[in-house]
Amino acid sequence: LEVDELITRKIKVLTPNIPVISEETVDLKKKNEAKIFWLIDPIDGTKEYLAGKDEYTLNAALVINTVPVLGLVGVPKKNRLFFSYGTNHAYEIKDNKKIKINCQKINLKTKALSNSSKPSENIIKIFNNYRVVNFQNMRSSFKFCLIANGEFDLYAANPRAKEWDIAAGHAIAENAGAIVSTHDDKPIQYGKPDFSNPSLLVRKKNLKC
Repeated sequence: LEVDELITRKIKVLTPNIPVISEETVDLKKKNEAKIFWLIDPIDGTKEYLAGKDEYTLNAALVINTVPVLGLVGVPKKNRLFFSYGTNHAYEIKDNKKIKINCQKINLKTKALSNSSKPSENIIKIFNNYRVVNFQNMRSSFKFCLIANGEFDLYAANPRAKEWDIAAGHAIAENAGAIVSTHDDKPIQYGKPDFSNPSLLVRKKNLKC
C-alpha cells in the first residue's frame, strides 16, 4: 500500500488528468471507461519479496486504446530499471548507465522462462515446438525484461493473474522487438472488465518452431 501510494502520487503530479488503476485500489465492480489510463502493480512477486528474494518488481504502464505503449519495471534488489516509450525505444539503467535493449540474441540455444517449476503439458509442448533446451522458474515481471535484453528467448503462460501483472513488461518487451500475443497469436488487450489475462506467449521475432 505504501509503494502504491508513492507511485500513484508521482504519476498524478506528472499526468494529473490520466486515471490510475492499481492492483491495490481497483474496484472491479466499477467498469473502466477510460481509453487512456495508467496500470500499476506496486509489487509483483509478493511471495518472493516476503521471502527475501531478489526478483520482485515495481511496475507502471501507460495504456492507450487497449495497448500498453509505455512501461517501467524496477527491480530494486538487483539495482536495475527497465523502461520503454515507443517502438525501438526500450532501455535498461544498470550501474548508472543507460543501455538500449533490442532482444538481441545472446544464447546459441533457446532458453525459456516459466512461472512454475513444473509447467503444464501445453506449456512444455510450446517449449518443445521452439526447441527450448532449458527453462528457469521466475514469478515476477522481470521475465519480460530478460527477454527484452536478450538474456532469455521465450516465456509462455496459461491464463492467469491480472493485466497489471504484465502490462509494463509487455510494453518493454514489445518495444524492444519481442512478439507478445496469446498462444494462438491473438493480440493481448488491456482494460477488460475483470482485467484478467488470456494465455501469454512472449518470444523473440527470430525464434522458429
